[in-house]
Amino acid sequence: MTTHFKALEKKVRALDSREKAALARTLIEDLDGNPDSNAELIWAEEAQRRYQAYKSGELGSVPGEETMQRARNRLK
Repeated sequence: MTTHFKALEKKVRALDSREKAALARTLIEDLDGNPDSNAELIWAEEAQRRYQAYKSGELGSVPGEETMQRARNRLK
């Protein structure tokens, strides 16, 4: 790591939690680049499609705690 990076890291570590979180969000947004302008619309359409499938009985549901446990198990 460069001296500049180390100096910057030291300054960042001195920030309070709220400032660190704001900086992290900014950096992540910067790394993610420009999102697809249609992404929000596509996800809304997908959510509607899944909801309709659930209402019609075509798609089942899973209790929230079971869903969370599956997610935790995948992270192990």
